[in-house]
Formats: sequence, C-alpha cells, structure tokens
Amino acid sequence: MLRIINLLTAPTGGVYYFHGCPVPGNTREQVNIQRKMSLVFQKTILFKESVWNNVAYGLRARGYSREEIYERVGSLLDQVGLSDLAKRRADTLSGGEAQRVAIARSVAFDPELLLLDEPTANLDPYNIELIEEMITTLNREKGITVVIVTHNVFQARRIADEVIFLDKGEIVEMGSAEKIFTNPEHEKTRLYVEGKVVF
Repeated sequence: MLRIINLLTAPTGGVYYFHGCPVPGNTREQVNIQRKMSLVFQKTILFKESVWNNVAYGLRARGYSREEIYERVGSLLDQVGLSDLAKRRADTLSGGEAQRVAIARSVAFDPELLLLDEPTANLDPYNIELIEEMITTLNREKGITVVIVTHNVFQARRIADEVIFLDKGEIVEMGSAEKIFTNPEHEKTRLYVEGKVVF
C-alpha cells in the first residue's frame, strides 16, 4: 500500500488521488508528486557514510545551499538526539539510532506526506518513545501528514488520529482512533484491538 501511495508500484485498479486530483500517468507529473512525499521502509537503508551526510543527502540532491543544509541537518540531529554521533559512520549505529537517522533524512526537505512502514519494529522502549515523539511533533507542529503501517495496536492508539483497519488488503473499518479503539463497529476490529485475534 505504501509503495502505491509513493507511486513506486502501479495499482491494479482504481484511481489515485493526490490533493483531491487524480494522478496522471505522465511520469514527469508523478515525479513532481513524489517529490512532495517521503517513504521510510521497515528495514533501514543508510549510506555507508557519516550520519551527517546521510541526513544531508536529499538536501544536496535538491540543490539547497550549504548554509541551509548546515542549519537543517544540525537542527534535525538535535531533534532526534544524535548530534554527538554526526561524524559516526551510519552503518555502525544501533537499530534505533539508524531508524532515527532514516526519519530525519526523510523529513529534511519538509515533505507534505511521510510514509512509515513499521517504524519501531524490533526496537527498544527508549527508541520507540523517541520515534513516536518525533512522529507526533512532525504531524502536529510541522503539519506533515504521516501514514504509518503498524501491527502495534498500542502504538496506533497512542499516536494516531485516524485509523484504517485492513485485513488481506481489504478495508474492514476506518474512523477516528477514539471510535476504532473504544467502539468499533466490525467484529473483526473489536477482536483485533482487544488482542483476541491476530490476522
């Protein structure tokens, strides 16, 4: 689903809308839309360079000035608690540190839409808390729309405003987080949020 939203995979049917307008088949137009979003995969992929260079990469590719890159990268590393690791090679980081770098890199250019695939899977509680705080800040203070795929019901309940419950690629139920977690309409949803069934 995230690959389709990010225009990396073509849907088998239906129409894709972005800002209420159908996305054309024109590759150039799709690239323009892709430049407004960022996708972080569950398995973190970083360059074998410093943490600083990893976060700066997208900004350099987009032609930001040296001064703006310095300011943005420094600010982001402060936000994710990794300023002291700026010169360290990214491939020597722990899983949680690497995921924080990946998210910082993905939001360096202020995307309108951030797509996250299981952003805290297999991480320790400390890194989970840091990443959840980061996601909440990006959404509520910077206005970035965040779409998260997660199997963690507790995480969804903590940070989501809206929830879509999917089963085998089909929407079972969607609505506000409060409604989904306190008064779901569908039996499958109720069993899942109560931890009684894992699909």
